[in-house]
Amino acid sequence: MWSQVDANMHLRHSAYADFAAQARIELLESLGFGAEAFKMHKIGPILFREELIYLKELRPNEHIEITCEVTKLSSDASRWSFRQFVFKADGTKAAIINVDGAWIDTEKRKLTGLNEEMVLAFNSLHKSEDFTSN
Repeated sequence: MWSQVDANMHLRHSAYADFAAQARIELLESLGFGAEAFKMHKIGPILFREELIYLKELRPNEHIEITCEVTKLSSDASRWSFRQFVFKADGTKAAIINVDGAWIDTEKRKLTGLNEEMVLAFNSLHKSEDFTSN
C-alpha cells in the first residue's frame, strides 16, 4: 500500500512489523484464538521484545509471504517466542522478525497462562529446528 512506503520508495521499517503481527494474529486465529476467544477468556497476547532484521528491500505492490515458527515455549504456553521470515515473491528472504511474548489477563492487567485446551492447541504450532522449552 502507498501508506506503507517511505521516502526511498520501499516498504517503511514499521510496515514489516505490522505485516508480521498480522501473520501471527492469523496463525492464532487458525488455532481458535481469535478476538472472540480472547474476549471470552479475558486474555490477549503481549510482546516484550520485537527484533527486525532487514535483508532485502520490498518495493510497492510486491507480493510477500510470511512464515511463523515457535522458537521457545514454556511448558504451560504462558511465555513464547516466534521467528518469522518475510519472503519476496521469488523466494528471496527479505527480513527476519523475532518476538518474545506472553499472555495478559485483560481485566487484572497481569500476566496469565492459558487453559489446558488452549495450551494443547498452542503446542501444536510448527516449531523451529532450534526450538527450546522453558
